[in-house]
Amino acid sequence: MAKDCSERMRELIRVLNEAGKAYYAEDREIMSNLEYDRLYDELVRLESESGIVMADSPTARVGYESVDSLPKEAHAQPMLSLDKTKDPAALAAFAGERKTILSWKMDGLTIVLTYREGKLEKGVTRGNGIVGEVITPNVKAFKNVPLTVPFKGELVLRGEAVIRYSDFEKINQALPEGERPYKNPRNLCSGSVRQLDSSITAKRNVYFYAFALVSADEMSFSDSHAEEFRFLASLGFDVVEYEIIDGSTAEEAVKRFEKKIEHNDFPSDGLVAMYDGIAYGASLGTTAKFPRNAIAFKWQDELAETTLREVEWSASRTGRINPVAVFDPVELEGTTVSRASVHNVSIVKELKLGIGDRVTVYKANMIIPQIAENLTGSGTLMIPDTCPVCGQPTRIQKDISENTPDESVETLYCTNPDCPAKKVLSFAHLVSRDALGIDGMSEATLEKLIAEGLIHENADIFELSKHRDIIEKMEGFGARSFEKMTASIEQARHTTAAKLLYGLGIPGVGVQTAKLIAAAFSDDVRAAAAASEEELLAVDTVGPVVAAGILAWFADKENMRMLDRLLDALYVEKQAEREEGTALSGKTFVITGSLHHFSNRSELVGLIEQLGGKTASSVSAKTDYLINNNTASTSGKNKKAKELGIPVISEDEFLSLAERN
Repeated sequence: MAKDCSERMRELIRVLNEAGKAYYAEDREIMSNLEYDRLYDELVRLESESGIVMADSPTARVGYESVDSLPKEAHAQPMLSLDKTKDPAALAAFAGERKTILSWKMDGLTIVLTYREGKLEKGVTRGNGIVGEVITPNVKAFKNVPLTVPFKGELVLRGEAVIRYSDFEKINQALPEGERPYKNPRNLCSGSVRQLDSSITAKRNVYFYAFALVSADEMSFSDSHAEEFRFLASLGFDVVEYEIIDGSTAEEAVKRFEKKIEHNDFPSDGLVAMYDGIAYGASLGTTAKFPRNAIAFKWQDELAETTLREVEWSASRTGRINPVAVFDPVELEGTTVSRASVHNVSIVKELKLGIGDRVTVYKANMIIPQIAENLTGSGTLMIPDTCPVCGQPTRIQKDISENTPDESVETLYCTNPDCPAKKVLSFAHLVSRDALGIDGMSEATLEKLIAEGLIHENADIFELSKHRDIIEKMEGFGARSFEKMTASIEQARHTTAAKLLYGLGIPGVGVQTAKLIAAAFSDDVRAAAAASEEELLAVDTVGPVVAAGILAWFADKENMRMLDRLLDALYVEKQAEREEGTALSGKTFVITGSLHHFSNRSELVGLIEQLGGKTASSVSAKTDYLINNNTASTSGKNKKAKELGIPVISEDEFLSLAERN
């Protein structure tokens, strides 16, 4: 019955949201007002009866939130990795005669959710397994997370945040012309979940699939994890698909899951087997790295033998030159493969590569082509002593790998500081959305302009209109594209100090830090460039390391020469002056919960800053006011504020305070 109710609610949400989008965004009607009201009322009734309200329900009025940073928090229980196997027989042996749950190992970002009194209180990423990042506003923007549940005790569960393949393709298709597409759903999901602005998360269509119940006050589940799964499903959660197996049925179950992979709309990188018995699993304890009650199964990689024909050396934006193996095409996992990254010089040497060698290749996790083994091992491949882009000398540098901190990895680098491959990254950063925001100027376009000798430094971008005859004849260009590009460049001449400071690519200066520096020096970039260490350290979020990076950047004469020339090409606009002597001057505010009078959090932050106040992401002794329309809430921020004696005020009370000028 609970399942039928939940499914009906999801169907109503889908239909009502589709109707709302058609009416408000597309100026068309797909149902009458009477029908819309009837379905809406049915949804309200079902939500009231079930106690479940989904994040994307049209009855939910959750405003998107922005934060300055993601606070970190330790997990109550460490989140260990799983031991792994690629052998179905080993999986069967693990299960033995015990009832075992076999489920998808979804490929996204693990999230821990906490509910209290039936309401979503907190969402935290896995992080390093010990400490994660608090992303509660973003979790509320997921497509299918219940904001309220009928269970009133404390509830803690784990699940995977993923972006579906179909949504991933739509997001890439919607990117502006020339903008580089996202590489894969997992990377996009990881970035989407950790946004500082939850409205961005909402646009990425992130879904949450529960895979473990950590705790539920005073609940008993007949010593069965499967019962926990059914309990979570009854609360409105999407639970990861699973089967109950034992050793005799394990291998057939693996085959059934494998057949589903090509039709799945969600990314996965294997399966997870977990003993169903809660007490038995807990009694096994853990090793130093893994719990003993579960094991991950990775698909056996399909191998193909082929001949190495070439190694391309591809220069990156950091000066690193990466080897890519090119071999005779082979069929792997249903697709034709002819290239594989070799990553670095150490792996080239380890594989003893040589042109014409016979090698075996596979797709790691059925996705990424890799060389498994060199059957010939000639070791005759020459490491290039010149850069493939600029022709200048290269050097082999020993780097420390994050995965193998006790070993050094040999990597090839270009020694030319003016290598075009290096320049592209800095130019791309300058023209990005959060910096000068020049539409249509992708890395591919920048590479073409650099190759033609039209861009040598940042300011050259603002002189491209002088080269119309050359640009219009370049591949992929024409009169229309030239006009669009130069129009966007002209529009970008009018910018702010914050955008410019961020666009310069100074180490440690992100979007928020750039805003704070700009405000501290009254939007005067040259004043910021001449600042002392003491002045920089007085700026919020700027510590000794960031200050040292800023000072070093501005101390470089070539950087300053290029900055002076760039400033001559721009109109750096002054932001609205912060009002002094107001009731908000010098006060620090923390904002939480949904908003009623402001369309989004950024609008409220802007007003606070204009009136001389500051905002922070977490409550501390330095906080003067916590703004929360639910002043009686028992949320963590409200509790902390009350413990510290900090006033918790509503929007109306804040507006009254702001009017005392």
